[in-house]
Amino acid sequence: MNLTNTSALVTGASRGIGRSIALALAQAGADVLVHCRQSVEEGQKVVDCIRSYGKKSALLTGDLRSPETCPLLLEQAWDLTDGINVWVNNAGSDILTGSGAALPFEEKLNTLLEVDLTATILLSRAVGQRMKQHQGGVILNMGWDQAETGFEGDSGQLFSASKAAVMAFSRSLALTLAPEVRVNCLAPGWIKTQWGEQASEAWQERAQKEAPLKRWGKPDDVAAAAVFLCSSKASFMTGQIVRVNGGAVR
Repeated sequence: MNLTNTSALVTGASRGIGRSIALALAQAGADVLVHCRQSVEEGQKVVDCIRSYGKKSALLTGDLRSPETCPLLLEQAWDLTDGINVWVNNAGSDILTGSGAALPFEEKLNTLLEVDLTATILLSRAVGQRMKQHQGGVILNMGWDQAETGFEGDSGQLFSASKAAVMAFSRSLALTLAPEVRVNCLAPGWIKTQWGEQASEAWQERAQKEAPLKRWGKPDDVAAAAVFLCSSKASFMTGQIVRVNGGAVR
């Protein structure tokens, strides 16, 4: 898949799935802007890697919980390019590891709603209008494969609330922006990111048991699906939720 002459931006791209998507887009030929909140050193490594492929890149920082960040990020992206063709809303709050895991339920809920949902909605709407004016573009959002079927526990409740909303919003935005702009949503399943690397043996076994392909997914698996959806090969796909979960059915 050839993304030459494409300018992309990936939010939350300093590590994990976002990093893999940014690198995969660049390997497919796109110039890629990398956004992160505070992991500047890791974000710059992604930028340097993209440049090593012979593609243009720059690091943009900002906390998507802040009302000022979304419009500023949009303006910076357009100032650095001739116009963004592909926008990937990957950024999400980490409430499973580090200090985020210790937050009370209400604070976890608020940060998920601010970053995973509200920022995705505001950025998608603003980016979509610009793309529609320029007669083309692709927006890719990030859901969760279990958001619509349910998952036990606090984390299941939290991610289901935020990610199911992102998925429903993406379907409606696709109808609003068609035919000029395509909007799709990835719904990863058990993907071995930072939480998966340190998950208990019980979680390791569950992840492999629930996926018919009998393994954890990798960030690169999600990135491969992202490149396809952002390419002309998916030109007849919009408003779709694409599950990358090893075939798990619940």
